[in-house]
Amino acid sequence: MTPAANARATSPAAALPSPAALPTAALPLPAATSPAASPATASPATASPAATSPATTPPAAASKRRWRKAAKGKTFARRGAYFNRELSWLAFNRRVLDQARNAKNPLLERVKFLSIVSSNLDEFFEIRVAGLIQQVESGITEPTPDGLSPEEQLRRIHALVASLVEDQYRCWLRELVPALAKSNILIKTARELRPAELAWVQAYFHEQVLPVVTPLAIDQAHPFPQLGNKTLNVLVTLRDEITPAAQPDPGELPRIAILPVPRILPRIVRLNPAGDGPQRYIFLSEVIKLCASSFFPGYRIGGTCVFRVTRNSDLYIDDEESDNLLKHIEEQLRNLRRGAAVRLEIEDHVNEHVFRDLCEHLKIAPEHVFRLRGPINLMRLMSLAGIDRPDLKYPPFTPVNCSPLAPAAPPPPAVPSPVAPAVAGKNEGRNIFDILREQDVMLHHPYDSFAPVVDFVSHAARDPQVFAIKQTLYRTSGDSPIVRALIEASRNGKQVAALVELKARFDEANNIHWARQLEDAGVHVVYGLVGHKTHCKCSLVVRREGAALRRYVHLGTGNYNPNTARLYTDLSLFTAREGITADAANLFNTLTGFSRSPTFNHLLVAPFGLHERIRELIRQEAANAAAGRPARIIAKMNSLADQETIDTLYAASRAGVKIDLIVRGICCLVPGIRGRSENIRVRSIVGRFLEHARVFYFENDSHSGIHTGPLIYAGSADWMPRNFFRRVEVLYPIDAPAHRDWITRRFFPTEMADNENASELRPNGRYVSVPRAANAPLLSAQNAFMEDAIARAAAMLSTGA
Repeated sequence: MTPAANARATSPAAALPSPAALPTAALPLPAATSPAASPATASPATASPAATSPATTPPAAASKRRWRKAAKGKTFARRGAYFNRELSWLAFNRRVLDQARNAKNPLLERVKFLSIVSSNLDEFFEIRVAGLIQQVESGITEPTPDGLSPEEQLRRIHALVASLVEDQYRCWLRELVPALAKSNILIKTARELRPAELAWVQAYFHEQVLPVVTPLAIDQAHPFPQLGNKTLNVLVTLRDEITPAAQPDPGELPRIAILPVPRILPRIVRLNPAGDGPQRYIFLSEVIKLCASSFFPGYRIGGTCVFRVTRNSDLYIDDEESDNLLKHIEEQLRNLRRGAAVRLEIEDHVNEHVFRDLCEHLKIAPEHVFRLRGPINLMRLMSLAGIDRPDLKYPPFTPVNCSPLAPAAPPPPAVPSPVAPAVAGKNEGRNIFDILREQDVMLHHPYDSFAPVVDFVSHAARDPQVFAIKQTLYRTSGDSPIVRALIEASRNGKQVAALVELKARFDEANNIHWARQLEDAGVHVVYGLVGHKTHCKCSLVVRREGAALRRYVHLGTGNYNPNTARLYTDLSLFTAREGITADAANLFNTLTGFSRSPTFNHLLVAPFGLHERIRELIRQEAANAAAGRPARIIAKMNSLADQETIDTLYAASRAGVKIDLIVRGICCLVPGIRGRSENIRVRSIVGRFLEHARVFYFENDSHSGIHTGPLIYAGSADWMPRNFFRRVEVLYPIDAPAHRDWITRRFFPTEMADNENASELRPNGRYVSVPRAANAPLLSAQNAFMEDAIARAAAMLSTGA
């Protein structure tokens, strides 16, 4: 760290007052309830805990081999040591369903959660289940670390999904539909339509639906159509129209036709929207079933049912075999709609003969079929959740822009904030780079506005002193202000490089669109390292200041997407610290050029040693605990699945390290097992916002007895094999005292005190609500952070800034 950077890091002005309303105790936080086991032997870390050891870059093939080796560690056959990755994910989706069933949540928010359950299941089948089916078809029987073969995983997945979907439809039909009716939102079926409503539906059908639906007959002259992935279809059975002179043939087999439901039509239709009274809605599929005879004059309808096919949607791309990655991915995207069927959702009343024929055409096994009693694809409910009923939604919340990077910042508020305060009016006439030369700035989204992130790139694009901008893009919005700023910068004559990740799942087409627009504007567009996804979130600006060039960087835990920044919880760091900006420059040089052994002195970067460094830090805590020194680990992430990291955490637990894990989704670690993990607690927070930040705390007590302070990192990497070995990830240190104080005294304690949206993982794999004392008030971490933000905004208004 440079002397100037050190001076501003220790500036008293950066310190923040501790709040009184919420938990403010300094770490360590309350320890695990189970007594510690006898210390186990643990090897001390071989590198200094204060800095990252340089690592040798593994080539793509070597990185993949190491990942496979990590998946086959010494404890491979140790049953009960790990939860299954896929089953753990299903447990997460169960927690999302719990939010839909929670009557304390606003009604339309519950509808939205129910829709998210279906969206999550779609991706699960398209990628994870599809992969397991391929393994079974290829004859792979090798078990995962939890001991389950691919075939056994599929069997358990089907049972759990069947139970989950049954509860999902029970929630819709028995809880949400009646509750919506009480709120004057009526969901109608065709049978429930009154004469006036029936007339309106028939008129709507003939005006809006009939012209755009193409009936598809199935017979010798009409082969079974290629049905797109996740498209909604109505299966119709037809019989010859009976005349007075004809008698029905009991042995006659019905004719079959399919009515594909166009995606351009709204899936939920409001009945007579100009009318008075309760809002009434009907599913479009109900409208088409009701009026299906209009497509087949001369035939009578034998029956109708709605179905939907989910297909394998994983891209099969070998970077080393593809000389043009962009064109190859475009071709793969066109082929996705023809992927193998991995799930069939169909209404339960389907004719059995027709059902067997459908399964045969789709080449889908019965165990991948879900027969449902209710509307197919509850993801369609997202449009219903968007209706204008503020009384049935969360109270509105607008992210605040109170950071030092705001045009005119207020004096220090009397509430906690992750950002160092600036004096009112201090920023007048000064640009964003003047401020960052004096201090780091950290934002906590969505409570803090994403505007400074956009401003950082936009100001750089227009600043005549800025010579170069380098940017990673993993996921961004449809009308991205970041991309627009990069295009403007290039047209202003600046050197602009954009690392666009074409393989960002389900955003491939969007990213191809942006890549072409950037290239047309003269931006140098690259696609990262062969064999690795570029998942890190980094923006680097190079600016001439006097006779020297100075670098500025933004690093984040979330994507450069203003839309999701209002829905995901993430951290952003802006800094001009020489060590970090030099590492960021080295990172971009590695991504755009060739480098087999890049050196990073401050950032932790995958696949260049992040995995081993994380394990070193855990082992150091174990060594400290064994030596009787303070030892503590708190890790917040989306997913924990890496076996070697889990084994290292187990060893630390046996050594007496108190470990708290805040893992939103997949967790393959089994907590609370005596002699293995009794010092480890795992909790998950599922609430209004999607918990997305990755933040890691290590107590880092020194061997010399001089406590130099904990090591705190944030960044893009979960603790999974893919993040350690198959992605480019970055963890950045939190160095400024005010930021470290906020994380240790506010961020982690508040999340650990959540007893409203948090649940704890038990040794049997079940998640239970966090225990709460009889008189203890409910505390939601997300609500607490919103209250902090609102208080900061109020403080700004009160100063007249």
